[in-house]
Amino acid sequence: MHYQEDKVLDAFDLYTKLARDGKAGIDAVNLYKADDEVRSLADRFAAHVDCVLILAGDEILMIPETRLSPFHVNNDYIKRTYLRSGATNGDIYLLYFATIVLFGSFYDSYQTQEPTRNFLKLDEWVRAVQERIEVLREHDEETIRSYEKEFSYNWSLIIEKWEAMNDIKESAKKQTGNTISRLSFIHTVRNFMIDQELIEEIGNDEVMLTEKAKAIVQRYFMEVEYNKGILEFLYQWEEESHAID
Repeated sequence: MHYQEDKVLDAFDLYTKLARDGKAGIDAVNLYKADDEVRSLADRFAAHVDCVLILAGDEILMIPETRLSPFHVNNDYIKRTYLRSGATNGDIYLLYFATIVLFGSFYDSYQTQEPTRNFLKLDEWVRAVQERIEVLREHDEETIRSYEKEFSYNWSLIIEKWEAMNDIKESAKKQTGNTISRLSFIHTVRNFMIDQELIEEIGNDEVMLTEKAKAIVQRYFMEVEYNKGILEFLYQWEEESHAID
């Protein structure tokens, strides 16, 4: 297919802004929606770097689709920027796990395209992670190993990392240098998700999902070919979905 020069330049300008900022505003959204050729070209430019373009409210976002993308946030960066000295891949797995749990806390099934709650308190988030850990612990080692192969998540290490943390208040007077509380870890995950523009603080230790997060959940977490199996596994939504169907 041959494209007019002005269409190519418009699409490249859009891609350049997205590559620089990760998002573009309403003018870009209108152009992307209105012009099929610009949209097709912009999508192709993004796909070339393993990214996908997603509309989220009045913004268009460029989201890395695989770890091969140069725009993917790599584990070493997360360790250096957010986690304490000596952090391992296990801490990264737990951070991702806590992120998935937060998303799951805002939705009650695959029948729901919009969040079923407006905000989540940090202490509720801690309890939600603990509940999911307890669900994992109900399975025997052989079952856990089979789930690790199926979902490519090291569930055993996630359980170990969470249970090694101290379930103490942030205001506690005595903490050893090697002690980290579960609430403290959730604060770390919160900071990561705020920087990634996935959640916003609204005061009183409460957070809400951004339009970017909602778009990502709808695109990836609610689609069969992506992460549906993981949320089914953690939240047992499958039985509920079938019952509703």
